[in-house]
Amino acid sequence: MKFTAAQIANILEGEVVGNPNVEVYKLSKIEEGSEGSLTFLANPKYVNYIYSTKASIAIVNNSFEPEHEISATLIKVEDAYKSFSKLLEYYNQVKLMKSGIEQPSVISEGVTYGEGLYLGSFCYIGKNVKIGKNVKIYPNSFIGDNVLIGDNCVFFAGARIYSETEIGNNCTIHSGTIVGSDGFGFAPMADGSFDKIPQIGNVIIEDDVEIGACSTIDRATLGSTIIRRGVKFDNQIHVAHNVEIGENTVIAAQTGIAGSTRIGKNCLIGGQVGIAGHIVIGDGVRIQAQSGIGKNLKDGETVQGSPSFNYGDYSKSYVHFRNLPKIVSDLEVLKKTITKE
Repeated sequence: MKFTAAQIANILEGEVVGNPNVEVYKLSKIEEGSEGSLTFLANPKYVNYIYSTKASIAIVNNSFEPEHEISATLIKVEDAYKSFSKLLEYYNQVKLMKSGIEQPSVISEGVTYGEGLYLGSFCYIGKNVKIGKNVKIYPNSFIGDNVLIGDNCVFFAGARIYSETEIGNNCTIHSGTIVGSDGFGFAPMADGSFDKIPQIGNVIIEDDVEIGACSTIDRATLGSTIIRRGVKFDNQIHVAHNVEIGENTVIAAQTGIAGSTRIGKNCLIGGQVGIAGHIVIGDGVRIQAQSGIGKNLKDGETVQGSPSFNYGDYSKSYVHFRNLPKIVSDLEVLKKTITKE
C-alpha cells in the first residue's frame, strides 16, 4: 500500500512542508530511513538524523524549525509521537480490512454471522456457531460447535477454538493459540495407571482481550475457565482448567497457571512465572519474572523469587547471596580468631 504526504497529513490533521505528492510504502526508524519510507522525529536526541535521513517523509512537531536543509518532506503535527502511533493504528486497520468467504472453507449447519465477515481459506466453522459483525478469521483456523463470538474479533491463521467457548467483543486471538482444550485431569488408579476425568466445562473470554501466539487456555472440568475484560496475554502462556483471571491483568510470555487458581484484576505478571493451583492472588499484585508462586498473595503485593517472597526483602537478600563466599570467608576468619583467643 502506498500513501502520499497529502493523504497522511489529512489523516493526522497536519501540515505538509515539501512535496505533497511524494509517496511512501513502508515505515522506518529515522536513522535507518530509505527512499519510500515514512519516519518520525519526537525525541530531541535524534534531531541530527533529520538532516541525514533518506526517508521520503518525516513527521515532526509543529515547534520544529530546521537549521539545515532537509531532503525529506515534513508533516508538522501537534505531537509527532502520538501522531505516528495513530498512523500505525490506521495502517493496521487498513491491512486487516478484509471481507468475504474464501474457498475452500467449511461452514456447518446452523451457523449465523454478521456483516463484514472475513473467512480465510481452509477454515472450518462447526455447527450452531454464532459470529458477530466485522469478525476476521484467517486461513487454517478451526471454530468448534456451539461457539459464540462477539463483534470486531480477529483470529489469526491457525487459531483453534474448541466447542462451547464464548468470546466477547473486540478480542484478538493470535496464530497457534488453542482455546478450550481439555484440562489436565487424571485420577490415579490402584494399579498405578491414570484414568482420564472428562472435562465438560468451557472457556469464557470477555470483551477487549488479546491472547498472544501459541498460548493454551484449558476448558473447565465443570463450569468455566474465565478470562475477564481487558486481559492481555503475551505469547506461549498456559492457563489450566477452572482458572479465573481478573480484569486488565497483563501476563508476559511463558507463564503457567495451574488449575482452579484465581487471579485478581490489574495484576502485572512477568515472564516465566509459575503459579500453583488452588490459590488466590489479589488485585494489583506484581510478580517479577521467573518467580514461583505457591501460596495466596494479598492485594497490592510485589513478590520475586522461587518460592517467591516480598520484593524488597528479596532484593536485600540477593545482595547478601552474591556476597556469600566472602561472608563465609569472613566468618571462618572470625571463628579462627575467637578460637585462638
